[in-house]
Amino acid sequence: MNFLKNSGYRVVEQNFYSRYGEIDIVAIDQKEVLHFIEVKSGQGFDPAENLTEKKLNRILRTVDFYLLKRDIDNLISIDLITIEVDEVQLFKNITI
Repeated sequence: MNFLKNSGYRVVEQNFYSRYGEIDIVAIDQKEVLHFIEVKSGQGFDPAENLTEKKLNRILRTVDFYLLKRDIDNLISIDLITIEVDEVQLFKNITI
């Protein structure tokens, strides 16, 4: 969380669950863009490899549900944070 706060994000929600899936972190940046962030970690391999097309599709359905449920019309970004040992990286606007 400190990584996001130090990068100018305000965490709105963690571990949002719906029947479609889960979103690890929902945060908003200084430009009022809403970021839906998937977190993957691992050691000895690229943690981003754990984000499959199936998982991304579930995230997208969950994001749609979240936006409808909360009646939000902000610009959005689907992002990925990878954690490998002590290295944290943020990838914005991910696609597979």
